[in-house]
Amino acid sequence: MLDQAKGLYVVAQTPFAQDGAVDLASVDTLCDFYLQHGASGLTVLGVAGEAGKLSQEESVAVAGRYIRRAQGKPVVVGVSNPGIAQLRELTARVMDLGAAGVMVTPPGGLRTEEELFNYFAGVFQQIGNVPTVLQDFPFSSGTWMSVSSILALVERHPQIQLLKEEDLPSITKITRLREGQGRRIAILTGNNGMFLPLEMGRGIDGPMSGFSHPEMLSGVYDLCVRGQVQEANDLFDLYLPLLSYENQSQWGVAVRKEILRQRGAIACAAMRSPGPKLTATDHAEIEFLLARLRRALAQRR
Repeated sequence: MLDQAKGLYVVAQTPFAQDGAVDLASVDTLCDFYLQHGASGLTVLGVAGEAGKLSQEESVAVAGRYIRRAQGKPVVVGVSNPGIAQLRELTARVMDLGAAGVMVTPPGGLRTEEELFNYFAGVFQQIGNVPTVLQDFPFSSGTWMSVSSILALVERHPQIQLLKEEDLPSITKITRLREGQGRRIAILTGNNGMFLPLEMGRGIDGPMSGFSHPEMLSGVYDLCVRGQVQEANDLFDLYLPLLSYENQSQWGVAVRKEILRQRGAIACAAMRSPGPKLTATDHAEIEFLLARLRRALAQRR
């Protein structure tokens, strides 16, 4: 059950070959990499996974490949779409493949609470009793959900078992959500993990974010759960320069994929067009930050 989710649910990348074709072999190696570095679950076909660039058939193929490779770990599949018919079709297909649930964010253009409620009523009328992650990411979706609206959606729709919270400021919203909750759901947070130690202190159940070094995200979570808050922050600080460098929207995804390539997790760092391409200066900065991280980790030992 997703309402019991805990730990790191990595936001997975979609690997592509240099010609833009989906690289399913690299899905296998990347999935293995995530699991080896502490992932409790995976979130695929999200914004950072370039879901909007995939066809329906490619989406099903990528999701299915992750599900088969995940060694029984839960895989959440992003199915967000302004068109509920398309959302329903993808939901049915990935659930048939063994997904743990789906992630839905409201489409852009919803201006009132009534429109928000009507949209989700339509979604759940179509997809039925499917475990669902409600994604609160207004800077991507263009639709802002208040705390009271989120809590009302949770009470109206038992299918909502998990909230991915990545509004800003996330920490104050998390506190208000926890204080106002009736039925308890899991809360995982995105925003590239930028505020993870503080969010853990506010009562989240773990990160749902991507980073080229997922061992930091899982490590910070584990330390916080054990009550080693200072040690968790110390670990976080070692990675913070690289983490903040990656936290730059789609350009940051290009950086992340290049580092994943260097770490042997994927064969090619390409993003599907339209997408940024790194320059020689970008590559030099990446190497500087990675060398700095290696020194810091060596000193820590």
